[in-house]
Amino acid sequence: MTSAPVLVVSATAVEAAHVPARFGVLHTGIGKVDAAIAVTEALARYPVGARPVVVNVGTAGALHDHHSGLYVPSRVVNHDLSAEVLRSLGYPAVEEISLPGGDGSVLATGDVFVTDPAQRDELARRADLVDMEGFAVAAACARMGAVCRLVKHVSDNADESAMDWPAQVDASARQLGAWLDANY
Repeated sequence: MTSAPVLVVSATAVEAAHVPARFGVLHTGIGKVDAAIAVTEALARYPVGARPVVVNVGTAGALHDHHSGLYVPSRVVNHDLSAEVLRSLGYPAVEEISLPGGDGSVLATGDVFVTDPAQRDELARRADLVDMEGFAVAAACARMGAVCRLVKHVSDNADESAMDWPAQVDASARQLGAWLDANY
């Protein structure tokens, strides 16, 4: 539990459908750009030094068959950024952010809805889970001086089963809401 205010962030309303009523919820829209803009705008409304703890709840694809349930990643990577190339050209590029209080898992974020087995296997070399907003939320929080936690529930296996996301999201939203209730 924390005494700081908590801002719950989700990409979609359905992912936050079971967030306890005592929390304010920000729906960002899907993808890194919308997430970064929405979180930055929301945090700018708070004074520096009094920013809320941002808890990004949402679904994620499992990159390994044995992954299921709820995760609080310790690291998030921006998987579709050519960071190595940018650095070789002399431009700083952050492609990984460490997060406090995580469970040791790694989340990969990109603007791609992963359903391709070859892409899944490539991502699985770097991460446990994949989503479309986590890195952007964490980057906006880092820039704005806010603590960030990512809480993800596995809704699919980042393969053709990802197309069943609409049928799975409510079960994930229930688990995410219960986690928030128990932890904040």
